Amino acid sequence: MIRRLLVVAVALAPAAWLVDRLLARSRLRDGQGVETLEMLAVVDAPADRTWEVLADIPRQAEWMREMKRVRVDTPGPVRVGTRAEALVRILGITAADPVEVTTFEPPHRYAIRHLGLVSGRGEITLQPGADGTTTIVRWEERLGPPVLPALGSVAAAPVLRSIFQADLHRFKRLVETGSADA
Repeated sequence: MIRRLLVVAVALAPAAWLVDRLLARSRLRDGQGVETLEMLAVVDAPADRTWEVLADIPRQAEWMREMKRVRVDTPGPVRVGTRAEALVRILGITAADPVEVTTFEPPHRYAIRHLGLVSGRGEITLQPGADGTTTIVRWEERLGPPVLPALGSVAAAPVLRSIFQADLHRFKRLVETGSADA
């Protein structure tokens, strides 16, 4: 049985590689290369309060269910260049996720670069609602697995988008009530 699975895997590898290259080529024309995940939530709190929770890196494990722990490696306040490492578990796979803050513009924009096995970037922007009592939170994430990154990102996109949208809803609850749990 294992031998048959190995033969099938070897037979399909060239086709998977070709599909990955074709996907990457079509996406590279518009500056991408991997799938872009977009999530949105409206938080019933002003942008300053929403930012306080967002920029608190140690608290991110409270609202990101798949983040098991996080450690900030750079001393001092969060700023561009701050490095941290999270231990994440997604789809039963546990991995270190070292990141670096690439944009830090309180209280509107926060971006990171993923430096580990899964590379990419993430960005969260905050925009005050019409009357200033709410905040529109937009989260964009682009992640490429180490093998077949274009194909892998397209295949994983529906699951990851669902996971990250649920995390964003937990973030919303945390800001609004002080607890991410329902």
